Amino acid sequence: MDFDAVILAGGKSSRLGGVPKAQLRYDGATLLHRAVAAARGAGTVVVVGPDPGTLPHGTLTAREDPPFAGPAAAIAAGLAVLEGQDGDSPSPKCAPWVLVLACDMPLAAAAVPVLLQELAAHPEAEGAMSVSADGRKQPLLGIYQVSALRREVQAAAEQGGLVNAAVFRLLATLDLLAVPVPAGSTDDVDTWDDAAALGVDGDLP
Repeated sequence: MDFDAVILAGGKSSRLGGVPKAQLRYDGATLLHRAVAAARGAGTVVVVGPDPGTLPHGTLTAREDPPFAGPAAAIAAGLAVLEGQDGDSPSPKCAPWVLVLACDMPLAAAAVPVLLQELAAHPEAEGAMSVSADGRKQPLLGIYQVSALRREVQAAAEQGGLVNAAVFRLLATLDLLAVPVPAGSTDDVDTWDDAAALGVDGDLP
């Protein structure tokens, strides 16, 4: 299945005292680099957030407008780059599917092939959203049909904008598969207690 990826790395990390989640480390790598690695197989990867520093060759970057406008705005910014709508970015051929992944889930790589497998088995769906072992849906670990996502981004922009908009609301009308994924793959780092529980290192590189 042909897919691109939008990695969300632009939050304020308020509950971490402003320490950038993207630069925390797990198993010797930053959470951002683990997220990029989780998107293995993507044709094009866009990282949305502040200057991320060194990234694998060919990785594109974007920034939500305004900065810290939330994940819905970040998704829109990443999608615009993928579709060549950003004048400062290359215009690669956009794949029909896009992996949307927040950078604060260090074990997300285990979920991606499961999502791809389910979509391959149900090509009529407009996407697949991860569901944790305890039944919680995680929209920031999902694969979505680009045309459907573009439609909803445009509709949201016309109906009040994307700044601080809820991602669940952005995706509400999509025909999505709810896909159980491996235990722990949706666990994220919102607080220092989360970081400690996951074994995420707070010492920046």
